[in-house]
Amino acid sequence: MKQVKVVMKASIVDLRYKTNDILKALDRNESVTILYHGKIKGVIKPAKEKSELKVIEHPFFGMNQETKESVLKELENLRKPRYDF
Repeated sequence: MKQVKVVMKASIVDLRYKTNDILKALDRNESVTILYHGKIKGVIKPAKEKSELKVIEHPFFGMNQETKESVLKELENLRKPRYDF
């Protein structure tokens, strides 16, 4: 199921007086359409969309086909210090 993006509409006056609401909409990953005299002047989009990618689904894992270790074990090996003291 694909998630539908909600679009908020804001006038030039809303940009000034309701900035907090616009920023909250961007935090919710919504686009904000800017209207001037009822006509679309532009669209403000969130800087980046939130990624719901799980560690196990990351493309890095499975690159080394010879390994039989689990993803968590492979991560543990990558994160260990270079030299054990």
